[in-house]
Amino acid sequence: MRLGGRLAAAIETLDDIEARHRPAAEALKDWGLSHRFAGSGDRAAIGNIVYDALRLRASSSWRFGEETGRALALGALLDGFAMDFGAIRAALEGDRFAPAAPGEAEEAAWSGKDLAAAPDHVRAECPEWCAPMLNEAFGDRWIEEGRALATRPPLDLRANTLKAARDKVVRALARSGAQPAALAPHGIRIPPVEGFGRHPNVTAEPAFQKGWFEVQDEGSQIVAHLAAPEGGAQVFDYCAGAGGKTLAIAAAMENRGQVHAYDADKTRLAPIFERLKRAGTRNVQVHEAGSDLSPLAGNFDVVLVDAPCTGSGTWRRRPDAKWRLSAQALETRIAEQRAVLDSAAAFVKPGGRLVYITCSVFPEENNAQVMDFIGRNGAFASLDGRAIVEKSLPAAVDGVKIDDGGGIWLSPARTGTDGFYFAALERNA
Repeated sequence: MRLGGRLAAAIETLDDIEARHRPAAEALKDWGLSHRFAGSGDRAAIGNIVYDALRLRASSSWRFGEETGRALALGALLDGFAMDFGAIRAALEGDRFAPAAPGEAEEAAWSGKDLAAAPDHVRAECPEWCAPMLNEAFGDRWIEEGRALATRPPLDLRANTLKAARDKVVRALARSGAQPAALAPHGIRIPPVEGFGRHPNVTAEPAFQKGWFEVQDEGSQIVAHLAAPEGGAQVFDYCAGAGGKTLAIAAAMENRGQVHAYDADKTRLAPIFERLKRAGTRNVQVHEAGSDLSPLAGNFDVVLVDAPCTGSGTWRRRPDAKWRLSAQALETRIAEQRAVLDSAAAFVKPGGRLVYITCSVFPEENNAQVMDFIGRNGAFASLDGRAIVEKSLPAAVDGVKIDDGGGIWLSPARTGTDGFYFAALERNA
């Protein structure tokens, strides 16, 4: 397919996402199934246009004066792909599958507005109602952080040190552009794709099949590293999901001690069994949804709560999610976090730690939630986040943000990772 056909497909998909209020990945998958003639390169290119269009939705719609699939797709080519109107017209010329070439009125609308004069939430590429929360979280840097959450993400991997050192994995993936990550001690980074390119299918590599690495954002690796205890401790991953942090902590403990993994959603937990087997992990016990957890109360050195959240820190990877997010959904997540923190606290032994993690950049889900929990549970006190980072990951000290309550913040602009929040609380001995 030429650019014209790809652009037409992207416009069709964007209109479908808007009309049916559905996730981008689902809409793109359906488009591919109904257009089987499109090759993998075409599908990747169409996906790049769609995801860039969603990342840059605020500025494109502001400059064009309309929020149609066509406006967003053209904005993606002009901003995300750094094309100009002349290049777009030349690429569409003679392509019978192409939409109409951009006209003079569209060019005048785009060129007549300077993004520097746009409202703050437009420059930050975020919903207007979310702007105050980003401002509260990052202060004068909030627009920069919003823009960083609208960039293309890298592909991050974690070397599984139970089977292979990071250097060995990097060599095995050298053709993919893999390099050691900047902060995570076992992290590996493949840079963001450019233009119409696509990331390599690393899960098809022999090294993956042998369990040498897992796909995991560097920020997720960092918070798991900060949470991991030394030696033969007892750890409870209370919201384990598919097991990414469970695997990272088990490897950090070198298969000593024991990690218990649980998730109330059996569908989310299902992939953990195959992942544990491939990774060669022997110190993990999985508790399926509905299990009686009462015998575990008060037994753990570390209880990890990777809380359900809005996922605002992952907007680079799921830009459609920020436009579907509502204030009501945020309130629902806050209530869920409150409940899961109260439940998880019962499993921390005296002198043990309760670790609270989100992939959100909203204070309501992060430091405000922790302070509210401490107010309800006098047995817990916040630990010094800076001391934790200085001890466990000194290379990250200058990048992370430490709030007044000791919470640790990661973000694309500060640490080059997805947005994460980490807080460690100690139970009175």
